[in-house]
Amino acid sequence: MTNKLSRRSLLRGASAIPLGAALSPAIIGKARAAAVKLRISSSQQNDPKFANGRVYFDNLSKHVKAGALGEQLELNYFPDNQLGQEIDVINSVKLGVIDMMISGSSISANLVPLVGAFDLGYLFESFPQQTKAFEAGAAKPIEEALLKGANIRIIAWAYNFGSRSVLARKAVKTPEDLSGLKIRTLPNPIITECLRLMGAAATPLAFGEIYTALQAGVLDGLEHDPPTIVASKFYETSKFYGLTEHNFSPLAIYFSETTLKRMDGKLLDAFIDAAQKAAADTRTHGMAVEGEAKKILQEKGVAINEVDKDAFRKRVAIQTDNFIKQRPESKAFIEQIKSTKA
Repeated sequence: MTNKLSRRSLLRGASAIPLGAALSPAIIGKARAAAVKLRISSSQQNDPKFANGRVYFDNLSKHVKAGALGEQLELNYFPDNQLGQEIDVINSVKLGVIDMMISGSSISANLVPLVGAFDLGYLFESFPQQTKAFEAGAAKPIEEALLKGANIRIIAWAYNFGSRSVLARKAVKTPEDLSGLKIRTLPNPIITECLRLMGAAATPLAFGEIYTALQAGVLDGLEHDPPTIVASKFYETSKFYGLTEHNFSPLAIYFSETTLKRMDGKLLDAFIDAAQKAAADTRTHGMAVEGEAKKILQEKGVAINEVDKDAFRKRVAIQTDNFIKQRPESKAFIEQIKSTKA
């Protein structure tokens, strides 16, 4: 997925450099030496293979170095909720307090509800289909809405490492099997409604609180992709993984517009190029590790089973219809996604 940006479109508001400063070698030397420091947040564990945030950061660092940007940029990575829970971090990105965030699209729907379209149950059929739809422009209305409504720019799209399915204390094969189970969802109304329609007692909870809640029995399970379950060791608490595959969640690379406006034009263009190359590498990695993560889950004693996917789809179908009624501006890009074939 590409997300081409140009200096002309970024509307940077950098102040002009005074003539005296331009003539001073000493000042020029200092300007060249002052690297732009970027704080980058992820809620996931610091796992270099199964955590999408760390994988993306490593790829970004590689491309920043390859582009000879190392002296101009200082990348500082904060995994595992070190800078706060996701809802607090996305607000900090909005304000420019945190520069970047690597997370699913879901969390930003709390700021701009239109983004919640990407959480609609069974909207996407696969990640390759998602890529094709986004490259054809289906993500553009979401990007524009987030920039206008929250001062946040999505500079690249990647994948979460696999579709989201249900890990629970008992086997889930039908909507009836989910009945009464307290299943953790993102603190996001769309994905919470999706799990409720699927039959679960959907329970929104911050990512950093999941493991303890599973241990204590406050939750009966969660919905997530296999690599995240491996990286966070959720398999230690729940042993049944039903492949509902209800959500192919896009991974967004969020960038504060406040930070963007203080970056030099050439540096910004080079950085965005590196960010998009890192996203492409991360998509390739994510597709490769999903199967490996499933094998590890089985080795850890997790039973993986197919489900009656048609039954779940039928229950959830009304969600998309209602979303379009509430937000008619979503109809065109939702139909574009659904008509896209991988």
